[in-house]
Amino acid sequence: MSDSEIQRYGVLSEPAGRDLQALVELAADFFGVETAAINLITSDEQHQVATAGFEPSICSREDSMCAAVVDHPGAVVVSDASRDDRFADNPFVTGEIGSVRFYASAPLVTPGGITLGRLCVFDEQPRESTPEQQRALVVLAQRVMDVIELRLRNREVAHSVDELTRTRDELRRSNEALVHFAGQVSHDLRNPLMVISANAEMLSMEPAVADNPDLAEMVGEISDAGLRMNRLIRSVLSHARGNGAAAFDPVPLGRVFGQAVADLRTVVGSSGANVTVGDLPSVSGDPDLLYAVALNLVGNALKFTRPGTSPTVEVSAIRHDGWWRVLVRDEGIGIPDEHREDVFRPYVRLAGEESEDEVDGHGVGLATVSRIVEAHGGRVGVDSTQDVGTTVWFELPERPEDLTRPESTAR
Repeated sequence: MSDSEIQRYGVLSEPAGRDLQALVELAADFFGVETAAINLITSDEQHQVATAGFEPSICSREDSMCAAVVDHPGAVVVSDASRDDRFADNPFVTGEIGSVRFYASAPLVTPGGITLGRLCVFDEQPRESTPEQQRALVVLAQRVMDVIELRLRNREVAHSVDELTRTRDELRRSNEALVHFAGQVSHDLRNPLMVISANAEMLSMEPAVADNPDLAEMVGEISDAGLRMNRLIRSVLSHARGNGAAAFDPVPLGRVFGQAVADLRTVVGSSGANVTVGDLPSVSGDPDLLYAVALNLVGNALKFTRPGTSPTVEVSAIRHDGWWRVLVRDEGIGIPDEHREDVFRPYVRLAGEESEDEVDGHGVGLATVSRIVEAHGGRVGVDSTQDVGTTVWFELPERPEDLTRPESTAR
C-alpha cells in the first residue's frame, strides 16, 4: 500500500526542496545532534529524501532502522541502539554501515492513515531525550507530511488548471466553428428565402389568388413562414456570434411548438406522423430563439424513426422547484449509451450506417438547442433507449429573474 502512496505523492522523483531540508535540519538542531533524515520506506528499500549532516542515499529495507519500527504509531526513542533488541544486529549499529547509538523517530502518516516512512534523528553517542523533544519530533514529522501533501495538492491543482485550459480552448474552437457554420448557412439560406418571399408577394397580388380565399390563405402562410424563417436566421446567427442579447419577453411555448409543428406539416404529412403538443407553460425568453429550439427538437424526433413505422412525437411539460421541464418524446431508433453526451456537440450525427444517407442534417441542431437553452439560464438533457425511443428535454426558469440554477446531474 505504501509503495503506491509514495508513487502517488511523487516525492521520490523531485528534489527535497528548501522546506523539507529546513525541517530535517530543525529536527537535528532540536535534539542537539548533527544527523537527521526523512526516510520513506517502500516494500524493498529505504529512500532518504532529505538529510542533515550527510548525503542522502538508498539502502535495502532489511538494513533500515526506520523500517524495523515503521508501523509504530508514535515516537520511538532509543538511548543506545546496541542494547535494544530491535536494532542490536542492524548494520547501521554493528559497524558494517555505521555505528549508531542514539536513535529517535516519528511516523510520516498520510491523511488516509498510510505510513510512508519516518523522520529520524541519530548520533554515534548514547543520549537521553526529554518529553518536549519527543513531542517536537512528532510535530515536525507532521509538518513534513503537510509539505508532502501540499506538493501533491499543488500538482493536482496545476493539472486541473491545464485540463480547464484545454477544455476552454476546445470550447473556443468549437464556438468558432459554430459561428462559421451559422454564417455560411445563413448566407446560403437567405438567397433562396428572398426568392420565395418575393414570389409569394407577387402571387398574393394575382387576381386568381386574391379572389380565392383558400389560395390567398396558403400564399399568406408561405409569406409568413418566409418572414419567420428570415427572423430566425438573423436571431440564430446573432446568438451564435455572441453579439446579440436575447430579448427576454413572455413566450407561450404552446404557441411556439404549435408553429414549429405547423411549419413541419409537409414532413408530418408525408411520414404519417402523429404529433401531440400538450399543455405547455409560458416562460421568459427570446421567441425566435425558442422557436429554433422547438423546430430542432420536433424535427429531430420526426427524422430518426424505426424502419417501417410512422413517427410518434409527444411534447409535454412538468413543473418542479420553480423550473419547467419541457420534454419531446419519440418512439424512434434511440441513442446508444456511449453517445448520450455527444449529441449536443456540433457536427455529431448518430444515425445508423444503414440510414446515414437517408437522414438530412449537419449535426448542429442539438448543439444549437443546447447553446440557446443555456443562454436562457437553463440546461438540456437526453434519456434514450436504443430501438425504443428518445426523450430530449430542456429546463427553463419559471420566473424571469431565475437566470441561473445550481449544478445538477442529468437523469
